[in-house]
Amino acid sequence: MADRVVIHIDMDAFFASVELKRRPELAGRPVVVGGSGDPASRGVVSAASYEARRYGIRSGTPLKRAARLCPEAVFLPVDFEAYERESERFMAILREYTDLVESFGLDEAFVELRVGRDEDPLERSVSVAREIKRRVREELGLSCSVGVAPNKLLAKLASGMRKPDGFFVIRKEEVTRVLRNMDVRRLWGVGPKTEKRLHFLGIRTIGDLAGVPLQHLVGNFGPVLGRMLHEHARGIDDSPVVPFHEPGSMSREVTFERDTGDLYFIKETLYELTKDVVKRLREEGYRAGNVTIKVRYADFQTITRSSTFPSPTESMNDIWIKVLELLGRVDLAKKVRLVGVKVAGLEKV
Repeated sequence: MADRVVIHIDMDAFFASVELKRRPELAGRPVVVGGSGDPASRGVVSAASYEARRYGIRSGTPLKRAARLCPEAVFLPVDFEAYERESERFMAILREYTDLVESFGLDEAFVELRVGRDEDPLERSVSVAREIKRRVREELGLSCSVGVAPNKLLAKLASGMRKPDGFFVIRKEEVTRVLRNMDVRRLWGVGPKTEKRLHFLGIRTIGDLAGVPLQHLVGNFGPVLGRMLHEHARGIDDSPVVPFHEPGSMSREVTFERDTGDLYFIKETLYELTKDVVKRLREEGYRAGNVTIKVRYADFQTITRSSTFPSPTESMNDIWIKVLELLGRVDLAKKVRLVGVKVAGLEKV
């Protein structure tokens, strides 16, 4: 069986980059996107250019604090419609190469190619990844960072190695060397609490973690997280690339700034996504035959739940009731990183 290869593409400072494309005169200046664009408001930063990040401004920073950190920053309002348009163009490029495209919100995705029996998966994937990077630059006028590796975990780590505008390949024989000195916080499933516990145990790098026996990790973190930490520290990840797009469907998803267990907030977000999907259905003159929700947990496990309507519909009430029913079938004991809504089985009104 051929070795598996996964590509991860992460758009660089996506919201801010889209704004800079529309306002080239701001190039080189610290740009902050958030809320209404008023730094005196109670909103938070949605995105910051790399010039703004040098001042310590990150997604989730209160706008008032961002203004104190960088008084000369240019503050702009969030324009989700513009970002969605660019995201659709970005995802369309990826889907020209394979149907195995798993999006993470608007600005990043995993891609796995279907390679021929006589093709080298790594060579083919590196070639396609470079082509995607070039097309994003030439066709969208934006930059992205790309990682190529044996699985999703490693591809995600690889894309962050040379940001912004980076390209990094992790070969299977290089995994131990590449991971050895990385901060343990970079692993999936290691949030602030887990990081604090690992530091208490004297574990600060991925190499440190890889040297800890499985039983010791299970004893400290439980069977699920303990085994996951044990595997991820060794670069092991068997999770598949899960597409959330198909021909004849409409979907919207969003990645939260912070992992959340707030059921009200999750419902509120799903409601807004459902409204957006229904609006598109009506604008384009379709009814939907089924609906799917997608939930990605903080540990990056991803699940979907689907339901079919008795008859095709474009009713917000019908679709929202189904979304709520599907959410009721989801275990929310773990914190959530991303949610999405998709309608499919479309037919013209």
